[in-house]
Amino acid sequence: MNREIVLDRLHQYWLLARFDKPIGILILLWPALWALWVASDGQPDGLVLTVIVCGVVLMRAAGCVINDYADRDFDPHVERTKLRPIASGKVKPKEALIVFSVFCLTAFASVLLLNNLTIMLSFGGAFLAASYPFMKRYTQLPQAYLGIAFGWAVPMSFAAQTNEIPPVAWLMYLAVVLWALVYDTMYAMVDKEDDLKIGVKSTAILFGDKDREIMAVLQLIIIGLMIQVGRLENLSWIYYASLVCASGFFIYQQKLIFYRDKADCFKAFLNSNYVGLTVFVGLLLEYVLIGPR
Repeated sequence: MNREIVLDRLHQYWLLARFDKPIGILILLWPALWALWVASDGQPDGLVLTVIVCGVVLMRAAGCVINDYADRDFDPHVERTKLRPIASGKVKPKEALIVFSVFCLTAFASVLLLNNLTIMLSFGGAFLAASYPFMKRYTQLPQAYLGIAFGWAVPMSFAAQTNEIPPVAWLMYLAVVLWALVYDTMYAMVDKEDDLKIGVKSTAILFGDKDREIMAVLQLIIIGLMIQVGRLENLSWIYYASLVCASGFFIYQQKLIFYRDKADCFKAFLNSNYVGLTVFVGLLLEYVLIGPR
């Protein structure tokens, strides 16, 4: 196999894992970092931090691969996805399964460096990541299932840092599940017309004309849950200021999706990155300026 062929295969795998679109990594990484900073009082263990970050990157890549494998018969009929490596025939389905296995095994090998509770939780995370892509065939709430999968990094971060999962972890986990439900519904609004034609289920379809109102209510609940996290952890005004900023981004997202324009709905989805970043900056400054609880 000559060099050009090898480079082309690696490029196709890079695209398959969506490394060219890091937004997915970021919105999965921020909650993991929220959890790690809270669990460690702003002083995360270096090994734990490294493993969690690597795990996020690898499992997001694995999730993208298995998603495209599961959707290989749908993606060619959707404008946004028809040029993806499997849909366009540049990567074979069996080949994709091998890539998926490599990512999962590498992530699991890194988790073996952590405690037994985290290792046990990793099996749940792997199951959620592998099963999520098939949910859109059986449930109207695949976005909620995505949230359950994406949010799993929260209890794993607490477990890795403290070897336990306190109540505040589950409170944050619920907030992350709902947050993912919101931003992935915005994402699904982009494909709503295509999904209706090919029979794919989504909350964008389920919510119908009440989609904006339902997401607004969910955003209010998310902020409420994160306020409660701050109360349980005795956090200062710095953290709450970050929640005010995050609320501002939520309002902006509502403005973007008001007319349900595809391009603006996608912008609203991308804007979710700033929500995650803002909350993390708030936590970072909280522990730097105020110190451990």
